[in-house]
Amino acid sequence: MSKEHHYKTTIQWTGNKGTGTSGYRDYERSHIISVDHKINIEGSSDPSFRGDQTKHNPEEIFISSLSSCHMLWYLHFCSEAGVIVTDYMDEATGIMAETPNGSGHFTEVTLHPKITVADRSMIEKAEQLHHKANEFCFIANSVNFPVKHIPVVLVK
Repeated sequence: MSKEHHYKTTIQWTGNKGTGTSGYRDYERSHIISVDHKINIEGSSDPSFRGDQTKHNPEEIFISSLSSCHMLWYLHFCSEAGVIVTDYMDEATGIMAETPNGSGHFTEVTLHPKITVADRSMIEKAEQLHHKANEFCFIANSVNFPVKHIPVVLVK
């Protein structure tokens, strides 16, 4: 039996400089991303699209979602398999292609997880479990491009 999980976020535009969207250069792309009972995230568009470079843009948040979903599944499968992970860090990258009409889409995301395990005997299994995590990741299963992963596994 399948279950549905429902999520709710609120986006509030904060970029009205007094004249609304009267012109392309007359408003900021700033906004607040809110989820009940959680810390707000300040957002904007990518600086290439007149955004504030000090705020998170949707593309970065999207890549972060893929990375964190993969990590959470990976840690779950490691705990089940007896692989003791003591540190995990990922520097995820993504490629977005802008089309001639101004729209765009991601063509790929690559995860670069750097994992530390407790014992050398765990390295092979630790590397294998990335494939399983990729198969189960809700976000990776929702996109129409490849999510690659190039893990590095170290021993503490």
